[in-house]
Amino acid sequence: MPNKEILQLGNPLLWQESARVDDATASETGQIIHDLSDTLVAFRETTGYGRGISAPQIGALKRVIFIRMQPAGFCGPLINPEIVWASGNTMELWDDCFSFPDLLVRVRRAAGIRVRYRDDRGLEQTLEAEGDLSELLQHEIDHLDGILAVQRAISPHAFATRTEWERRLRL
Repeated sequence: MPNKEILQLGNPLLWQESARVDDATASETGQIIHDLSDTLVAFRETTGYGRGISAPQIGALKRVIFIRMQPAGFCGPLINPEIVWASGNTMELWDDCFSFPDLLVRVRRAAGIRVRYRDDRGLEQTLEAEGDLSELLQHEIDHLDGILAVQRAISPHAFATRTEWERRLRL
């Protein structure tokens, strides 16, 4: 199972906006989906965590994300995802990212969203998400727009290393 290197904070590609995918069924799109899935599995096997990844994190500036919220939840690719509705209710949480795995950032996100996207067969889909899935989708869609969680910090004091978070802040 080949997996790709995950770009780290400081790599300029992470700050760039990704291009829309013209053909969700193209072999190039399929390869990105496989690479994302394999990389997510490998990261999870190594670290014990991880639920989603975006194409820019493996250096592919295309609007593709892959989510694996198992055993319950959503699993699969979202191509050209866009948030078409967000609830007025918000939640605050400690956000982490494969691109800066030792840093957590306190962010505020919409508690619920609706996302329109294409699946890997090219069919338009809509996904309603709340809680953890809502937060994860917002995080990954931000990546497609060149936005990182560090830009969403609720204050200059809203950062913690993973070690300190696990020791003192884990809620």
